[in-house]
Amino acid sequence: MNAPVTANEDLIYSARDGIARMTFNRPQARNALTFAMYEQMASICESINADRSIKALIITGAGDKAFASGTDISQFRAFKTAQDSLDYEARIDRVLGTLEQCRVPVIAAIAGACTGGGAGIAACCDIRIGTAATRIGFPIARTLGNCLSMSNISRLVSLIGPARTKDLIFKARLVEAPEALALGLLNEIVPDIETLQRRADETAKLVAGHAPITLEVTKEAVRRIRRTLSRDEGEDLILKAYMSEDFREGMDAFLNKRAPNFKGK
Repeated sequence: MNAPVTANEDLIYSARDGIARMTFNRPQARNALTFAMYEQMASICESINADRSIKALIITGAGDKAFASGTDISQFRAFKTAQDSLDYEARIDRVLGTLEQCRVPVIAAIAGACTGGGAGIAACCDIRIGTAATRIGFPIARTLGNCLSMSNISRLVSLIGPARTKDLIFKARLVEAPEALALGLLNEIVPDIETLQRRADETAKLVAGHAPITLEVTKEAVRRIRRTLSRDEGEDLILKAYMSEDFREGMDAFLNKRAPNFKGK
């Protein structure tokens, strides 16, 4: 069963011979995600869960500059109330949870920068393949002054451990490909983007040929082992970050291309 290719959109989806492909298609914005793109990604994962002909999913970004640079910051301008910030993080938790619980193996083909929400998406994937130019990180401590969703924090701690999670976020640095491989943020590195796409296809075809129930059960068992902070457990932390003067300053500085002046308020 082949699904039609949807083109000229911010997110392109196609499926052929049991392999689905999702491409973030905003290279002019370093593939920053709009709220609509998040929702479309969740809808695609739900459709894959209902379509047993799909055996694997590849996620990638258009161009060679970025896999995804996170949420489109301009959308934060509309945040006026505490509920806006809670609703946003609840959306991220829900969408990334849907991605993580996608029935089939999900392979991230990561070229260029993979930051913020993009790195959160990559952490949800089962296999992450990068190039020599791949860089991964959550630089929010030097850019926006906000915080990760509770599920993102839980997922990252499970993936690389608490000490490395704090090191990554506290230093607001982007990890180069060799270190990302050593930390477990990447499973494999290939030389260039052409090899990346070929390797992602090869990996998808490999896992697509294996017993689907074995893969599905193993994936779900690993997910259940990890304890995820609930929304209630993290609500006070989300409000502290998003209702701060620092977040407003970080957002304004980012959009106006200047250095932020954080005051811890």
